[in-house]
Amino acid sequence: MKRKVNPLTSKKFTGLKLEEPATYAAGAQGIKVAMEHIFAEMGPVRAFQALTKLNQKKGFDCPGCAWPDPDDKRSVLGEYCENGAKAIAEEATLKKVGPSFFEKYSIEEISEWSDLEIGKSGRLTEPMLLEEGSSYYKPISWEDAFKVIASHLKGLNSPNEAVFYTSGRSSNEAAFLYGLFCRAYGTNNMPDCSNMCHESSGVGLSQTLGIGKGSVVLEDFENSELVVILGQNPGTNHPRMLSALQKCKKNGGKIVTINPLVEAGLRRFKNPQSPIDLLTKGTNLTDLYLQVKINQDIPLLKATMKRLLEEQDSGKKVIDQNFIKEQTAHFEALNKDLRKHDIDDLLDRSGISRDDLEEFVRLLSARKKIIICWAMGLTQHKNGVDNIKECVNLLLMKGSIGKEGSGTCPVRGHSNVQGDRSVGIVHKTSPALKKSLKDVFGIDAPEKPGLDVVHSIMAMHEKKAKVFVALGGNFVSAASDTHYTAEAIQNCDLTVAISTKLNRSHLVTGRTAIILPTLGRSEIDSKNGSNRFITVENSMGKVQSSKGALEPISKKLMSEPEIIAKMAHEVLGANHSIDWLAMGKDYGLIRDKIAKVLKGFDSYNERVADNKEFYLPNNARVGDFSKLPEGRAQFSVVDLPNHELQEDEFLLTSIRSHDQFNTTIYGLNDRYRGIYNERRVLLMNKEDMVTHGLNERDIVDLASNYEGKKRVETKFLVVPYNIPKQNLACYFPEANSLVPINHFAKQSNTPISKSVKVKVSLH
Repeated sequence: MKRKVNPLTSKKFTGLKLEEPATYAAGAQGIKVAMEHIFAEMGPVRAFQALTKLNQKKGFDCPGCAWPDPDDKRSVLGEYCENGAKAIAEEATLKKVGPSFFEKYSIEEISEWSDLEIGKSGRLTEPMLLEEGSSYYKPISWEDAFKVIASHLKGLNSPNEAVFYTSGRSSNEAAFLYGLFCRAYGTNNMPDCSNMCHESSGVGLSQTLGIGKGSVVLEDFENSELVVILGQNPGTNHPRMLSALQKCKKNGGKIVTINPLVEAGLRRFKNPQSPIDLLTKGTNLTDLYLQVKINQDIPLLKATMKRLLEEQDSGKKVIDQNFIKEQTAHFEALNKDLRKHDIDDLLDRSGISRDDLEEFVRLLSARKKIIICWAMGLTQHKNGVDNIKECVNLLLMKGSIGKEGSGTCPVRGHSNVQGDRSVGIVHKTSPALKKSLKDVFGIDAPEKPGLDVVHSIMAMHEKKAKVFVALGGNFVSAASDTHYTAEAIQNCDLTVAISTKLNRSHLVTGRTAIILPTLGRSEIDSKNGSNRFITVENSMGKVQSSKGALEPISKKLMSEPEIIAKMAHEVLGANHSIDWLAMGKDYGLIRDKIAKVLKGFDSYNERVADNKEFYLPNNARVGDFSKLPEGRAQFSVVDLPNHELQEDEFLLTSIRSHDQFNTTIYGLNDRYRGIYNERRVLLMNKEDMVTHGLNERDIVDLASNYEGKKRVETKFLVVPYNIPKQNLACYFPEANSLVPINHFAKQSNTPISKSVKVKVSLH
């Protein structure tokens, strides 16, 4: 029988308090809140040890977001943000979850707690086993844990009955070894967190510019004349980005924001490292705020490009015709498509006024050094790939690719999600990678494409996949269609979690479950008296070292590379052609192999020695499109999104609170939006509230209905908010259960978490 565990956070209300939304981000309040979190979890001594090493060249990389550190001078005491401090407080807490904790609480009991309560329990301290039929974890030795895992994996009818998931916080060394193990074992079933967030970016950019990464570096922001930000809230999700935007403004650049919600961090920024900012109003960031309807960015961009063409027709030189002629293909197809659209119709779809459109066109017309940034507000839609292609269209029209101060900037989430991909975490093995693995390791990597996240969940639900191994992450809470995902996981014979902290995925498990506790990014990784370091890649393609500085919370922890190496050794045997144990001990050996297998990592060890850093090759950054058809960057013709909302339907988007990072909940305050002490809220337009007879703080239920399957999520408090009509917003992951598992972006298979059709009813 399946255990009766709750896959969703507690639905108990915690005491909603509302204030006016903030008018700026950071400032003295940001410092105060950061210090309160870190001192409460770590104490002042451990906190000081951590903060002085956080994001320093001789220290460790923040386990939070992937925003890059400056190449040159870094602030000795402040090269981090409020949420970075919260991430360290969460990881380096002194609270522990050991055997006595699991003796006291059953997983059914813990599953009724809120995600905040589960996360605040503390650090996992030693391997734990949940036996079939039991509701209590018990200790297990590392050796026995690996034997249990090996027994299950070796007992499968096919390697493709196993799924190996990767979170974005693992290191390059761990991720490479993990991917190598999966392929040596015989499967490409390697879903990763990119499948749920920026996969649409990778697909769209690869098809148009020849590389699935952004093309800018941090210094480009200082030199840019115009930064356009779409579907992103950096004040909460990537706070250090605000410093880059501030530099852009101080150098005379302009900023345009396109987003359904007006976010404080994009309005004004008070730099915590600037005494002048703390004593004044700081820097006004956005020059033009376009409050677009949810997933109506394409109509706005089409209207914008159509107006640029009209300006060009009138004799003004507002597009780069030489660049278009010499370095791009299919412009005429785009030109033809744009001219057939009616601007008034496009504006009606987008919700943007004609005056605001004209101001946007004016800003674009006079500038060539243009950066376009985006996050999941663009990618998590059925047309997510098309959203990215339309952004590329605008940049290509302006000739703003491959030039200083210009280019694409998908702002990644977790700290090494981009690095995972660079070192081989992808559910397909290219011919080039297959050949390299054969040449270097003598293994025949599988050719058959593996499963991404949504198709892994479907396979587990259909009992076609029976073992699930997760390198980090909180899979159950992060994935779409929560109840379906939970059922899928519970259908497995074995689930394995390599983790630092307790989360809901340790409660919603297979019939047998194992927790393998690992070192955190901030902790000293020592072997035979020598301290080891790992490497990561930031959001802009720079590879750097990371070396922990804090004493580990437990002596029974093991590093991720060593866990993977020992698991591979146990599964594949001591006589396997690859010396797994040697690489688990010496990360330099892993880096040497990466250098031989993957392009761009030549002399890897030498290039990261003594805290050195290097950028991976980026063809779009240098304007090289030779790998694409005709050797040119590709214009694209994309369709308009069409959600066909009925009068009683809304389009729901998921958002993060300021007190969370991904599925990790730091607290209950969304300070910038003026929402305190509560997460079960529904942000709603005031006019919609009147139309539907709803009042502030009414308790409502939400329902989505796709192909006749109704999904209901109950008990949300209505909060009036500045959001377009027929648009709604809820926090992630509370609303994930409403996202249908079988609805995802075309080509990228990213769940449609940012545009779910729902109905609202009183509870």
